[in-house]
Amino acid sequence: MNYELNMKGHTFKDWFLATRPWSFPASTMPVLVAMMFLWATGRDVQWLLGIMALVNIVLVHAAGNVWSDYHDYKRGVDAPDTYGVRILTDKQFTPKEVFALSVTLQAAAIAMGLLMVWLTGITLLWFGLAGIALSLLYPPLKYMAFGDLVIMACYALLPMLGTTFICCGDIVPEVLWLAVPVGSITIAILHVNNARDIETDRRAGIRTFALLTGRPVAIGVYLFELILPYCWLLAVAVLGKVSPWSLLTFITLPLALGNCRKMLSCKTKGIEAIAKLDEATAQLQLAFSLTLTIGLVVEALL
Repeated sequence: MNYELNMKGHTFKDWFLATRPWSFPASTMPVLVAMMFLWATGRDVQWLLGIMALVNIVLVHAAGNVWSDYHDYKRGVDAPDTYGVRILTDKQFTPKEVFALSVTLQAAAIAMGLLMVWLTGITLLWFGLAGIALSLLYPPLKYMAFGDLVIMACYALLPMLGTTFICCGDIVPEVLWLAVPVGSITIAILHVNNARDIETDRRAGIRTFALLTGRPVAIGVYLFELILPYCWLLAVAVLGKVSPWSLLTFITLPLALGNCRKMLSCKTKGIEAIAKLDEATAQLQLAFSLTLTIGLVVEALL
């Protein structure tokens, strides 16, 4: 494939990688799980609208990632000696380019969102406005230790409830039984990032939940966020709130335990041991949600 769509020396691939595509399971999986939940519970699913919802949330997520990177760099949160995103600290892109990329992606997401409002109903507009507002306000809210709550809203509650409306014309609150485990792993992606960056975040003058609790507690919180989804699904399956086929997610438990061991190892090996644990947690999200989706598909076909 020819990526030579140069914009000031950058290829299409450069721009794409700047959006942090490894993190997209955090946004796409809630939509996919919600769609399969509707199908498994016997509802008539508008699949084309569901696909549009998937594309739209990727646009919103990509715009939010770049928007956050821009503000982190301007605030001094991201610096040459910090882990994580390097596109600005390594001078791969200029702040002006990153800002423009975020605005472009946000505009595309808004345009597509308005099209979906026209196709479905005005109710969706309120979901969209809430998502856009939280995306734009994420940097300052993250700096005040509210980042974890914003992530739960943006990448679990809003997309899953919104997807039920998009795909079947009704808000189906029962989908929230699955929003808890899916959202917990997504929060863990951010939390392990913040737990790793406590010292540099303190230097930058911001407060995250991990910084406020300290690393020993933050380690425990991460372990809880990775074990909770399995315990939760087991409990709600026993109570009959979700299909027993959802327990196929236990196939991914060894991955979760491996991430937990890696998190614990930072006590002796230092933060270098968890330098890439946010990406590994995103991979767990992908595996967990795909096995959950498979379980819902099996339920729908039986």
